[in-house]
Amino acid sequence: MKSLVLAEKPSVAKEIARVLGCGQKHKGYMEGPKYVVTWALGHLVTLAEPEDYNPKYKTWNLEDLPLLPPKMHLKIMKETSQQFRAVAQLCKRQDINELIIATDAGREGELVARWIMELVHWRKPFKRLWISSQTDKAIKDGFNNLKPGKDYNNLYASAVCRAEADWLIGLNVTRALTTKYNAQLAAGRVQTPTLSMLMEREQEIQTFESKPYWNVMADFGSFTALWREQETHDGRVWSRSDGEAVLARIQNGHAKVDKLRTIEKTEPHPQAYDLTELQRDANKKLGFSAKQTSNVLQKLYEQHKLVTYPRTDSRYLSSDMVPTLKGRLESIAVGPYAQLARKLLRVQLPVTKRIVDDSKVTDHHAIIPTEQYVNLSALSTDERRLYDLIARRFIALFYGPYRYDETSVVLAVGKDRLYAKGKIEKEKGWKEIYQSDNYSSSSDDEEEDNDGSSKADRQPAQLLPALVLGQSLPIKQSRIRELRTMPPARYTEATLLTRMEKHGLGTPATRADIIEKLLGTDTITRSQNKLMPTGKGKQLVELVVGELKSPDLTAKWEQDLERIARGKGDPAAFMRNVREQASKWVSEVISVTKEYKPHNLTHSRCPECEKPLLEINGKRGKSLVCSDRECGYRRAAEPALSNKRCPQCRKKMEIHDGKAGKYAQCRPCNVIEMLGDKQGGKVNRKQNEKLIQQYSDNSSLSNSLADKLKAAMEKQSGK
Repeated sequence: MKSLVLAEKPSVAKEIARVLGCGQKHKGYMEGPKYVVTWALGHLVTLAEPEDYNPKYKTWNLEDLPLLPPKMHLKIMKETSQQFRAVAQLCKRQDINELIIATDAGREGELVARWIMELVHWRKPFKRLWISSQTDKAIKDGFNNLKPGKDYNNLYASAVCRAEADWLIGLNVTRALTTKYNAQLAAGRVQTPTLSMLMEREQEIQTFESKPYWNVMADFGSFTALWREQETHDGRVWSRSDGEAVLARIQNGHAKVDKLRTIEKTEPHPQAYDLTELQRDANKKLGFSAKQTSNVLQKLYEQHKLVTYPRTDSRYLSSDMVPTLKGRLESIAVGPYAQLARKLLRVQLPVTKRIVDDSKVTDHHAIIPTEQYVNLSALSTDERRLYDLIARRFIALFYGPYRYDETSVVLAVGKDRLYAKGKIEKEKGWKEIYQSDNYSSSSDDEEEDNDGSSKADRQPAQLLPALVLGQSLPIKQSRIRELRTMPPARYTEATLLTRMEKHGLGTPATRADIIEKLLGTDTITRSQNKLMPTGKGKQLVELVVGELKSPDLTAKWEQDLERIARGKGDPAAFMRNVREQASKWVSEVISVTKEYKPHNLTHSRCPECEKPLLEINGKRGKSLVCSDRECGYRRAAEPALSNKRCPQCRKKMEIHDGKAGKYAQCRPCNVIEMLGDKQGGKVNRKQNEKLIQQYSDNSSLSNSLADKLKAAMEKQSGK
């Protein structure tokens, strides 16, 4: 008898099959003496669409809402149905006596496998492969320590609740908004409160009134000090005359060292990465979007096998990993990491609670390098840069704290007080890993201060000379500088991820997709790494019901889903609550009396229904879409360019659809050429004649153009 292994992707299945000795390749699976390895293609099974329950729901009508099927049905995804049939056939084989789930070790991976099992009516025993890396050793160890499948029933229940909740909320509210306002308006359980946070920040920026203020600075030659009214004061003076009065009092004077305090400070090493923290760092340091980080990280995990499981929310390691840590350091001791890692290999690693804590490891530990040998030259530029963040962070875990002396001095000039700070570095500690980086382990800078202060308020780091109490110092120069309060900064993906994490919106595995979904539906836009709502997004926030905009309810649901995954929650009660909310929100959308005005209306009219066209940004550029969603008319906003070049100016020619078929046109030169059909480029004589007739009657083109077309047609037909 054999075991059937179900992986999530063909690439993972191929690696598992190689390790298990399954050398016989077949269409849809690989086979060996003890195992048959097959795969899904992501999801092969999904929740049924409304029209699968009743064909009338294919047409969106407000009166049909809310759609709340008493039992949610599953269906085979059409685009991957061939692979589903292959898996189903394998499940029926008499020589297979158990199934091993080898999909991604997480909530979504569990759902992929269990839904397939449900539709193939799997009734035989099943086990779970639960591994945190894709190395050969990890796969072998995982198969030697398979878990009982039923141990993950709660995780599956949580995954089902998440999928059904997103279907019920997203579908019902989206259909209600879209049909009521006759516009494509998408809402969702996580994306709507995320959009709302962006909108709140935008409103803060728009209503912000910048005000001038002044700082008074004193230069002592080797350092500068800032005037403050008192120790807790920030140094801002709100009247120029008050600032000039301070300046007049201290100018050309002498300051006496009134207070002097030196404190030894330590900054511990940063913790290992979870997915959200890595996405934040990659956005700040590398300019990667959250989705780009996820994609590159998946390649490092799955293809190169250099890092552990990516979609984790833990920043700690488990105690059973301690014996492997030196082996991992040996593996990454190459290139720029060789000297840094080898220093650690000569000593006992300082493993502390900041690194290893079993109580803070959830389904997966933090993201760290594997024991796989590293060939840096095999990585792409993006892979290399992201791996560099992970490798350096891992090495830094075992370096000592950064130590420095911080000296604060208060200088008295009569009744006025001047303040300065400086620091003297004592031990580089973990900062040695980031010699070329002014790196801080603190993520406090992720949250922008919202007090309207300017970054210029922050005094630069400086070295203070040796000072003693009572010492008199001449003020060499004093000056007043005018600054302005600044509005809060727009979110970057790094700061938005921080806010989403803080409010419990989504999970590390889903936050990047939520941001991409908002970008894809034209509700937010990205400009120079800044995110902001579009005109459509601003109106959508106004139209959506208040409860769905608030992160509080969504955060509570995420906590409930986590409780269900741990066996402490009630899936039935959770779904009852979701259904009640879906019904309530649909009723609120229907009852509200508001108006939606598309922000992207153009002056062009739809050739089919005469309604205004909307300009939409898509992956293939801009397109014009009819504002009546039932019409469905769409065309490219700008003509596509062909590879055909104008015979006169050699520029690429535009592709157009005419009555006679597709043709290429160079507007500056008034040159037109018919484009051949798919069969091999023969030009239809009748089509050419139609095109000549069409453009010979067009006053915008000269008669000579018609003559040229005629000559070209005759040449192509062999005359």
